[in-house]
Amino acid sequence: MKIGFVGLGNMGGPMAANLLKAGHQVAGFDLAPAARDALAKAGGGGATSVAAAVAGAEVVITMLPAGPQVRQVYGGEGGILDRAPKGALLIDSSTIDVESARSVARAAAERGFDMLDAPVSGGVGGAAAGTLTFMVGGSEAGFARALPVLQAMGKTIVHAGLAGNGQAAKICNNMILGISMIAVSEGFALAEKLGLDWQKLFDISSKSSGQCWAMTSYCPAPGPVPAAPSNRDYQAGFTADMMLKDLKLAQQAAQAAGATTPLGAEAAALFQMLANTGAGAKDFSAIFRMIRGGER
Repeated sequence: MKIGFVGLGNMGGPMAANLLKAGHQVAGFDLAPAARDALAKAGGGGATSVAAAVAGAEVVITMLPAGPQVRQVYGGEGGILDRAPKGALLIDSSTIDVESARSVARAAAERGFDMLDAPVSGGVGGAAAGTLTFMVGGSEAGFARALPVLQAMGKTIVHAGLAGNGQAAKICNNMILGISMIAVSEGFALAEKLGLDWQKLFDISSKSSGQCWAMTSYCPAPGPVPAAPSNRDYQAGFTADMMLKDLKLAQQAAQAAGATTPLGAEAAALFQMLANTGAGAKDFSAIFRMIRGGER
């Protein structure tokens, strides 16, 4: 397929590269010239504008920082809704607030476009390896059209329901993850104070009722999970700043929906404290250092 890709950053760049590897034609735009050059070196077309990226595209994919950018890139003057060919499938893989996702989808439908919100899980490593999880909101027909494209970038693709449900799934999942990481960090910090070896706690809890992904795949205490960021000075796979963004989106959605999320609110406050220490660029599992009590 001929694909236009807008947003070639840490996630979008590898995703676009995987589309090229799968045999698709990709024209990409990013505000950073280096990102456009990298796509061109990989065999794609480095477009100099949104309009140039989407010209003639059968599918348009965006990977942008937040809701305001998505609204502007799609609905602004000369944006995607103005410039994309009639009948193009629009896919936004940004992580944004649910209302923005639904608002842009409504605007796209009014212009005759089928649009999906398809945020991802898996981080930069998953983007590079083509193993991302896509949580997709939108029509059944649009999902069917998108599937071959998404399969070039991801391993697990789930249709979550109508427009906005992809974003809803993403923020609910990451709220659970953020809360879980704090709980695991508190458990391992307490174990140390009580004289219990981290490996012994891991051996017991990972096979017992405390088992969760934050422990068994991403243990925040160094040692028990060799591949975890805790053994690389918390070099980020998923930054604390990114977790904070998602927790704030979850709180925004909870307030709008009248949902009660006290642990989600507390998790957002704790990750804000971590970001305030200057550790926002570290992996989100570095919350363990703060809970444990400083850099050790």
